Amino acid sequence: MPSSKDVKPDLQELVRLSGVRMIDSGLTVATWGNISCCDRETGLMYITPSGMNYHEIVYDDINVYDLKGNLVQGHRRPSIEHDMHRGMYNARPEISACVHTHPIFSTVFSSMGENIPINLHDEAAQALGDTVRCADYCLPGTIDLASAVVRAMGEKANACLLRNHGAVCIGEDMDGAFKVSTVLEMVAEIYWRIRATGSTYIPISDENVAAMQMFVKTKYGQY
Repeated sequence: MPSSKDVKPDLQELVRLSGVRMIDSGLTVATWGNISCCDRETGLMYITPSGMNYHEIVYDDINVYDLKGNLVQGHRRPSIEHDMHRGMYNARPEISACVHTHPIFSTVFSSMGENIPINLHDEAAQALGDTVRCADYCLPGTIDLASAVVRAMGEKANACLLRNHGAVCIGEDMDGAFKVSTVLEMVAEIYWRIRATGSTYIPISDENVAAMQMFVKTKYGQY
């Protein structure tokens, strides 16, 4: 069983700084949204507190839980979406970061209950994993919402929409989760602008989507 001696202050600081990164990037406003990371070595989840100014949070405001939901260390009330984050880590063992944002264009589609296709744009095909599905509406902070997000994300997608609410993005690390968040919002804006013209997009073929995903896994970037 993990204990407080397994808590890593550098991961608390990573989550704190990521909250600042999220608010400064415009991916959310005020105190909304939440961020977590999971240390797969110890099985501990680090998550932002509820309703605090991201620029005023200090590292030990970041609560730490095990993946069964037991508090290991912390003195703040955690984000109300802690069950959602924990659910994602239990469902997707390959991920170590989860970012819940309230971005404008993604939320336009979430409020219409619409999915965002990945065959619309090269970067969507490469980063988003699968169709970005819109989860059924559930009240914020509930187990029902956590379950709906896990279902919408499935086994391959790196993002989903929360109906009338926002978006959830995941990654192998924090930079990966932020990349997904940024690409999702960019693609949502492109999709919105196409729709605003009264036009439709020309889809990328399934074969080319698969080829780009393999390219990103095996050939893109440095060794």
